[in-house]
Amino acid sequence: MPNSIARVIVDIAADREFDYSIPPELQGRVGLGSKVSVSFGRRRTEGFVVGLSETSRVGTVKPLLGLASGKALLSQPLIDLARWVADYYCAPFELAVRALMPGAVRRSGDSFKHNRFVEPVPAAVAALDREALRRRAPQQAAALDVLDREPGLFLKDFLERHGLPASSITALSEKGLVTVRDAAVARNPMANRTFLKTLPQTLMDQQAAALALVVGSIDRREPPVVLLHGVTGSGKTEVYLQAIAHAIAAGKGSIVLVPEISLTPQTVERFKGRFGETVAVLHSSLSEGERHDEWHRIHSGEARIAVGARSAVFAPVTNLGLIVVDEEHEPNYKQDEAPRYHARDVAVMRGRLEKCAVVLGSATPAFESTFNVQRGKYALADMPVRVDHRKMPMIRVVDMRVEAQRTGGGPGVFSRELADLIRQRLERGEQTILFLNRRGFSTALLCSKCGYVASCDWCSVAYTYHRAEERIKCHICGATKPVPAVCPECKDPAFKYSGTGTQRLESVVARLFPKARVSRMDADTTAAKNSHWELLGEFKSGKVDILIGTQMIAKGLDIPNVTLIGVVNADTGLHAPDFRAGEHTFQLLTQVAGRAGRGELAGEVVIQTYTPFHPTIQAVRRLDYRTFYDQESETRRELAYPPFGRMICVTFRGPSDERVAFSADLLAKNMQAVLPPDAILSGPSPAPLARAKGLYRHQVLIRGPVIRPLSTPLRRILAETSWPPDVSFVMDVDPVSLI
Repeated sequence: MPNSIARVIVDIAADREFDYSIPPELQGRVGLGSKVSVSFGRRRTEGFVVGLSETSRVGTVKPLLGLASGKALLSQPLIDLARWVADYYCAPFELAVRALMPGAVRRSGDSFKHNRFVEPVPAAVAALDREALRRRAPQQAAALDVLDREPGLFLKDFLERHGLPASSITALSEKGLVTVRDAAVARNPMANRTFLKTLPQTLMDQQAAALALVVGSIDRREPPVVLLHGVTGSGKTEVYLQAIAHAIAAGKGSIVLVPEISLTPQTVERFKGRFGETVAVLHSSLSEGERHDEWHRIHSGEARIAVGARSAVFAPVTNLGLIVVDEEHEPNYKQDEAPRYHARDVAVMRGRLEKCAVVLGSATPAFESTFNVQRGKYALADMPVRVDHRKMPMIRVVDMRVEAQRTGGGPGVFSRELADLIRQRLERGEQTILFLNRRGFSTALLCSKCGYVASCDWCSVAYTYHRAEERIKCHICGATKPVPAVCPECKDPAFKYSGTGTQRLESVVARLFPKARVSRMDADTTAAKNSHWELLGEFKSGKVDILIGTQMIAKGLDIPNVTLIGVVNADTGLHAPDFRAGEHTFQLLTQVAGRAGRGELAGEVVIQTYTPFHPTIQAVRRLDYRTFYDQESETRRELAYPPFGRMICVTFRGPSDERVAFSADLLAKNMQAVLPPDAILSGPSPAPLARAKGLYRHQVLIRGPVIRPLSTPLRRILAETSWPPDVSFVMDVDPVSLI
């Protein structure tokens, strides 16, 4: 008996599926993932089929009104993955399904942009007296000359690139010499770029062993997850490339995830150079049309490799054989809105559902991944040395307290040692990266007379001064104001700029090294489309001597001529009120240090800090992940913090601090009564960022050995309790940050 019932989700539903009958004219055409038109209440809307059945779970059901797309857009494994995401991360199922597709695909389905397409009629052109046409109608002849070189062109491109009037094409069409028809436009984000072809490299023994482990995982029916723990510069990317080549040869597709868009240009260049047009790109910097077309290239099987940021974990690759999660430790893999999934963990679950290999690569693995290796859940491929046995950079720690005493003044931007080393690199024609994880000019604007600090009216943070615009900005809510002429409190005009951001660092570098070619890479300079490509291209080609940047330059850059890394202030995130602060700082500093000495020349790293003997700083100095993990784990184990326990953070938000605090307290009391004995409840308490975007914030933390006994009663209490109407809450399973 054929399936006669379609189970449909629509955006306006509240975590529910609705049954609709499939009318006879749609039998055989409606499948899993089909986009359909339905009657919902008194309105017509669209939804996606997420299940098929012979019978309905309810009585009388409405029929489907029609198909909104010509083909199914989702597969059964992806729908199953969405169900897991919704269940595990405590999100409505329809939101999990939304995450499977870019917005342009959800809205337009499989409809493509069309333009007029011009192509010659070969038989008619062959019989034409071309010279006679050239005398009578030179523009028409010129148009045919263009079509000789390019036998098919979109009319828009023809007119823009060759400067010929549209009337020449109209005349040729009337004479039967060309045809003009509608054709789909392929919007390719890489269309204007050339990628140099690369060949597989000879592997070192450690790379060959890692590749063998990954290849074995690809070929198994029950493949283990492989943690590829390789120091910076150990050749992890070449292992990825050759593993993907093996998957492609076996008729399988691959997904490659990078943690942020700034890493995408370099990754795309390497994969396009090896695999050409079979690589598609998915990330938020593409236009909607580009994302739509790249997604469909993957869905149709034209592209077998998807490269992108976290949402690419849902790429519709058929016969998936391998998922690579590069820099798997990165917090950017965590989605910051519902469903609040972690792309690394979703990749592992997708690997389990589709029986494909998953490789997690990092020089500084997340504690959860190392813990899973120790428990035997993951296999480990260790790559402890750099390619060709190149030396790891020499790391020096500079105590800025001593530096301040030596100069007799306040804290400076550069130590004498770092300034001298930059000067040496400039003299030798080598490149330098200066890392500071604070954008803007100064991190605070304060009055030295009365102590007033310019703080955001909506958030519990100080404004950051941006000198280029002469404005102060809040980096939480985006509020901006002109710089006040006098102190708002005491009217004193002598404002002081406190702290250093990348804009100020750029200014200091320009003053100290006036002949140096300097570039800055942060959220302010990379807002425009393709700006990442342009900035990295200039630096890679040697047009820039010193690159200043935030964490977006700390990972993935492979520039052989970079021999010096300067960490201007290593303390920026070290003392944040978060249990992962030490782990994140160790990972970030180790990654940025790894940008030095990746070519034939040796590298040096200078870390400027006011806490030189902090265990995290000392572990970075020795590049000693194992000791750092063992030391940090002792504290985590005692407190049942991840990876030795699971955590859910519930954050209440609202305009009234009193009502938000009341809501958090009510949840804590209700949860305390139903939690299992091995669970730990912390709070309620004000969040580390106590106010953001005008809303007060209070948190409740719940920890336990496994998630389900925590999340099940929590979801029930949150759903059944009447909360104040102006108070909302966010439930974050496995949070990567409490700030």
